[in-house]
Amino acid sequence: MHALLIGATGATGKDLLDLLLEDDSFHQVDIFVRRDLHIQNEKLKVHVIDFDNPEHWKHLVKGDVLFSCLGTTLKAAGSKEAQWKIDYDYQYQVAEAARENNVSTYVLVSSGGSSPNSLFFYPRMKGQLEEAVKALGFPKLSIFKPPVLIRKNSDRTMEVAGLKAVQFFNKFGILRTQKPLPTEILAAAMINSAKTKDNGLSTLEGKAIWECAGLNNID
Repeated sequence: MHALLIGATGATGKDLLDLLLEDDSFHQVDIFVRRDLHIQNEKLKVHVIDFDNPEHWKHLVKGDVLFSCLGTTLKAAGSKEAQWKIDYDYQYQVAEAARENNVSTYVLVSSGGSSPNSLFFYPRMKGQLEEAVKALGFPKLSIFKPPVLIRKNSDRTMEVAGLKAVQFFNKFGILRTQKPLPTEILAAAMINSAKTKDNGLSTLEGKAIWECAGLNNID
């Protein structure tokens, strides 16, 4: 398979890229980034692009499966408008280009609790993106809605606080369905979902993500 990836510089994207390059099922991996990662691998092709100018790169979004785990925080983006551009506009534009170029499979990392009708900005943005990419008509679409993620060396204050809180409750058997998920497990599940032969829409949350990675989240 020929894999396409956006979000390769993030925690999930880094793990996903490593797994894709190690997986013999994928003969080529194209990543679309804003700066060169200086990674050398015979399977890897790096496209340094300006996401604001899709007419310059949309013809390059060709392959078998597009993995999308692009995203930022409100703090890093600086405003809701800037975060929307990265988390919604950029991801949608790449997905749209992929569909125009007959990419058949799309694997999207969204967010737990996402809903297009949410009263809160972040889950509403993620939910609206989910609905928008559904309308593009990918023959196979997998949407991952993970719980709190365990990111290596995370500096996201609220995320770290949330992680500690959920882990505390987990010790007492509370919130087991929201057990924190390591990014490498999420990445493995994304790859496994792309390899399945079943077409159509799949939405994976909590336990289903662990099972897709071949693991049991109760352990």
